[in-house]
Amino acid sequence: MGALIGNGYSSGTLTCFRTTIKHTENYIYWKFKAPDVDIKKIDHEFITSLEFYLRSEKKCSNNSALKYVKNFKKIIRFCLASGWLTQDPFRNYKSKVKIVDRVFLNQDEIDLIANKVFKTVRLNQVRDVFLFSCFTGLAYADVQKLKKAEVEKGLDGEMWIYTKRQKTDTPTRVPLLPSALAILDKYAFHPVCEINGRALPVSTNQKMNAYLKEIASVCGIDKELTYHTARHTFATTVTLSNGVPIESVSKMLGHTNIKTTQHYAKILDMKVSKDMALLKEKYKAGVC
Repeated sequence: MGALIGNGYSSGTLTCFRTTIKHTENYIYWKFKAPDVDIKKIDHEFITSLEFYLRSEKKCSNNSALKYVKNFKKIIRFCLASGWLTQDPFRNYKSKVKIVDRVFLNQDEIDLIANKVFKTVRLNQVRDVFLFSCFTGLAYADVQKLKKAEVEKGLDGEMWIYTKRQKTDTPTRVPLLPSALAILDKYAFHPVCEINGRALPVSTNQKMNAYLKEIASVCGIDKELTYHTARHTFATTVTLSNGVPIESVSKMLGHTNIKTTQHYAKILDMKVSKDMALLKEKYKAGVC
């Protein structure tokens, strides 16, 4: 996997599998008091105990525990395909991912951050890059690698982003809103952008998240702000709330399954309220 980074796998996937290996090693020590076990000992009880260990000993949340078990399952599939195991220990194993409420900014909060003048250059820069993702839906990894050459004029004569998601390698095409274009223009001649051909000067994900917490504090926003909040904000406040069809939103986000996009639609009480208000007006006017 390490040899195929950028050619089928992302560095994030590699990190996740390395963490899975570490958890599995620690689990084997915890359960069997040994550094390793025979592969034939991997049965249904092994899997359920692994999940229990991740939840109880490692204090993993439901979804994090299931993510590591899912990675382990991929290895088991390889073992079955190779003939090292004859029975699938996951055959009767069942798990359920919990739907997590995604944090996103409403329009007032976006405006608050956009209009705030910060005292330091770094906070202003982090704010701008974060807002760019709010207006485009690009994940951190995709903004970090975004090249100037990937921003070009589309068939409609407007400026678009033509890139691929690093996570899934799926094409992503996003028409640029005026606010996003203004941010690109602002950093067009930034030294980092000119030297590397990048669209924006992006700090590490760790630094971005640390600075975003500071930005939230300064702006008085009582939400757990991370860079991924921008992607959620684009899906909800910027697009779905403004009547953009879910199929278009899904395509711009680069989702391979529209069910992933539908999670955003479930939390839009504001959109439901607006739609019902329109219906009420029709009833008042005697249209319905």
